[in-house]
Amino acid sequence: MDISHFTERINQTLSTLTYGKAPDELYAPIRYMMELGGKRVRPLLTLLGANLFHDNVDKALMPAIGVEVFHNFTLMHDDIMDNAPLRRGKATVHEKWNTNTAILSGDVMLVRAYEFFLGVEPEKLAQILQLFSTCAAQVCEGQQLDMEFETRQDVTIDEYINMITLKTAVLLGFSLELGARINNASEEDALHLKEFGIHMGIAFQLRDDLLDVYGDQAKFGKRVGGDIVSDKKTYLLLTALEKSSATQKQELLKWQGQTDATQEQEKVQAIKDIYNGLDIQHVTQSQINHYFQRGMQHLNQVNALNSKKELLRVLATQLIERDS
Repeated sequence: MDISHFTERINQTLSTLTYGKAPDELYAPIRYMMELGGKRVRPLLTLLGANLFHDNVDKALMPAIGVEVFHNFTLMHDDIMDNAPLRRGKATVHEKWNTNTAILSGDVMLVRAYEFFLGVEPEKLAQILQLFSTCAAQVCEGQQLDMEFETRQDVTIDEYINMITLKTAVLLGFSLELGARINNASEEDALHLKEFGIHMGIAFQLRDDLLDVYGDQAKFGKRVGGDIVSDKKTYLLLTALEKSSATQKQELLKWQGQTDATQEQEKVQAIKDIYNGLDIQHVTQSQINHYFQRGMQHLNQVNALNSKKELLRVLATQLIERDS
């Protein structure tokens, strides 16, 4: 059994969901968002986590869908906050409809996400809902920090890693832990899987940072250079600021806050040139490899068949080597 088997189950289940009927202006954006596709990484992690401890993953399927709906809710609201025009190569919900509709439709997605957990066995439900709520709040904490960083010039690399841990990585960790707990993993194994997911999540976000600058627009699905244009405090920028000469730092700071649309391409190229001079691409890739290896150490500690753990190793490798 390979990864595609689990992905097909997820996509087949998602294709049957309606989320609600009327008013259509509330539910159509949800259907649109969920039909944009994506890698379905989080529900896939839940099923693969469950599969480690039992061949039957049926009990984990609907909670896995809940994780995916929650993830897309965060994307819908993040797009509003970032004023992003594209999501997976298509118009974002707030662009296609309007901001108020996107906020409200996102709210419904959060409500529906919780409903998908209600089939969890009663003796496990309270703990899993508590873990989910903690994780969901951490995702919001990470987003808040991300927004606060926009107006700060003293953000450290450690602060940035903490922010992406909250905003991105904890949900990957929870996804794995969820599947493990549903299929009766030991406490130790569940926590090792959680840590594996968190470290993979950090590597995943660092890869995203890298692709934003060095990715192929046609494959990436988002605007290449968008983080530079919007002055996002990414690992690349913070590392460049730390390693730059006085002249390079002055050049980097000169472009911060430059919002003239006619100079966007010049801004992206100027900052990219500094990154190239400092070998930031290689430094970032080294950090991706560091977190990947730390994650693998946790996966290796999990008491499960190596053939099943190999599915997670393959998926993790795909995520940190992806070009989109």
